[in-house]
Amino acid sequence: MEKQPNRLIHEKSPYLLQHAWNPVDWHPWGEEAFRKARESGRPIFLSAGYSTCHWCHVMEHESFEDAGIAALLNRHFVPVKLDREEHPDVDHLYMLFVQATTGRGGWPMSVWMTPDLKPFFGGSYFPDTERWGVPSFRSVLELLADLWERDRPRLLASAGSIMDQLADFARPQPAAGEVTDKHASACLAALERGFDAEWGGFGGEPKFPRPAVLSFLFSHASATGNRHALDMALFTLRKMAEGGIHDQLGIAGLGGGGFARYSTDRFWRVPHFEKMLYDNAQLAASYLEAYQASGEELFADTARDIFNYVLCDMTSPEGAFWSAEDADSLDTGGSGEKREGAFYLWTEREIAGLLDADEAALFGAACGIRREGNAPSDPHGEFTGKNILFRAESDDELAEAFGIPVETIRQRLDNARKKLFEARKKRPRPGLDDKILTSWNGLMISALAKGSLVLGDQKLLEAAKRAARFILDTLYDSESGHLLRRYRDGEAAIEGKAADYACLILGLLDLYSASFEEGWLRAAIRLAETQIERFFDEEAGVFYSTAADDTSVPLRMIEDNDSAEPSANSVSALNYLRLAAITGGDEWRTVARRTIRHFSHALDANPSALPLLLVARQIASAPPAQIIFAGKRGDPALAKLVATAFRHNRPELTVIYADETCEELLPEAAAIGRMHKGEPAAYLCAGGSCQPAIRDQESLDAALGSPAFG
Repeated sequence: MEKQPNRLIHEKSPYLLQHAWNPVDWHPWGEEAFRKARESGRPIFLSAGYSTCHWCHVMEHESFEDAGIAALLNRHFVPVKLDREEHPDVDHLYMLFVQATTGRGGWPMSVWMTPDLKPFFGGSYFPDTERWGVPSFRSVLELLADLWERDRPRLLASAGSIMDQLADFARPQPAAGEVTDKHASACLAALERGFDAEWGGFGGEPKFPRPAVLSFLFSHASATGNRHALDMALFTLRKMAEGGIHDQLGIAGLGGGGFARYSTDRFWRVPHFEKMLYDNAQLAASYLEAYQASGEELFADTARDIFNYVLCDMTSPEGAFWSAEDADSLDTGGSGEKREGAFYLWTEREIAGLLDADEAALFGAACGIRREGNAPSDPHGEFTGKNILFRAESDDELAEAFGIPVETIRQRLDNARKKLFEARKKRPRPGLDDKILTSWNGLMISALAKGSLVLGDQKLLEAAKRAARFILDTLYDSESGHLLRRYRDGEAAIEGKAADYACLILGLLDLYSASFEEGWLRAAIRLAETQIERFFDEEAGVFYSTAADDTSVPLRMIEDNDSAEPSANSVSALNYLRLAAITGGDEWRTVARRTIRHFSHALDANPSALPLLLVARQIASAPPAQIIFAGKRGDPALAKLVATAFRHNRPELTVIYADETCEELLPEAAAIGRMHKGEPAAYLCAGGSCQPAIRDQESLDAALGSPAFG
């Protein structure tokens, strides 16, 4: 019998399409599935994941492709597939349930719920046979099907009680007081306790980059002069750049490079090989901050490497940015099976066959190449005899060991990398998730705009503009002010979440700072107004993740953690403080301060949960500070002044252009624009008063202070 697709074949999500040929009768998340559950009296089985998730692939192969398992699912449940990246609010709600009931989370997420969407059992990955103390997926299905038939009233009562508890948790709590310096000090102390002084990062393995933590450390160091805060951030970023988590084969103008999702070991050596747009966007910004704070070229080069990866390998023909590359790819040995990291791994013999003997010896020393393989840990036996490229020795160490000048070392390593890069291009690439998400594009637009200023690279600004134009033209309704979340294959769909508004506003504000084009600012203001209308709880002073009129999720939740992605509340607090500083509008500042205050209780309980919100708190604790640039757009002298300003990491300073034609939008800046005469100048303003015009780079450099702690 010819294999037939299920109804997921009509979806756009790459993750859902991966499951479109399963024998499981999958439904996408939505009313059709809910109605079928109500009419049939069957519970819903929700399986949530994303297209580049390794263990999602494993569970599909083991269970969802199995005809017997599929028959069991189809007979007793209404199976539903959810792309967590398309519906992060739905995923957040049920992941909270899984974490509360099992003590852990992760994807694939498996949740069984009543036809009215109340969960009663959940977990993450279930194997095909019982192992690691986890029951088999078949046994769980059989048990729950039996309980639903024999003991349904108890399951319904349990689900109702669980949903009541989730509703209580989701309800905004009154603020316990102001967020103060004590919260920042407690956050720093918590980070210091978890800091790995030998390898960088915070906590044990697995180690995740947390750019929000790094932003807090840079901000805290800038505000207080705390050297240790700065050193922890710089050391972590150095170690990450040297590690296997960083693709060491980035070639300018050709691609490669960028960062994988996380490291499975404490050394940043063995990554989980998937590459996510949001990680790379945030890490690019972190490396730019590190360069501003230290002046070390390593950090500038690493930021350039990330931008090179995104612009070469992750940019759609329309100019927006794709979402992710998979951890898995076809085995280069020709087995026909997909393996994690196959695209990135090398045997010693492969390297020796591509490089001459001297190059191979040098490259082997530089990247820790071993005949037996160099992975310090290999829990699933994936890396036997394979090497993950990382920097084992610096250029200076190699120069001393080989008796060759440093410049020669660099040239030879560059040549070796190019040869390996060209060989790797012939391998099957990891799968690409080519959907375009508004929030992640906003983060990348922000990073590119900042990069254009810090690195003096105009093509980064042009890339940011092109992406922003696509998002505004395709996923934004200028009449209503509403955003959509996802574009793929010609379709824009899914109601925008608070994160989509917050991150796009961030990107647009940074585009305004980089270009001085008021159109980006006007779009940011319109979106900010809409975000308040649709997401802000006026009574509690906080943003919900889901709009008030969005019925796709049974409970509206509040993001209260800056984890892999920054909380919409933290980003929004920063945005509204900037809008207040730009426009002079106190209403924006009030929204920001109320949002910060709302989380005082959460920060009492977990001081390091919202490090980016603490950056906003630091900015909000002082009168608005601006640097207003006056002069003709495009004047090289003005560009030099702007470049001078961006040598410094001063997060409290808002950049404004003194455009005398924008009286209604920028009254203070317009007044400066009207009265300014002569050469381009910078005006440093705080608390409503401005210092005299600064017209030369040296004076501006001195006024802003030399590079932090340099």
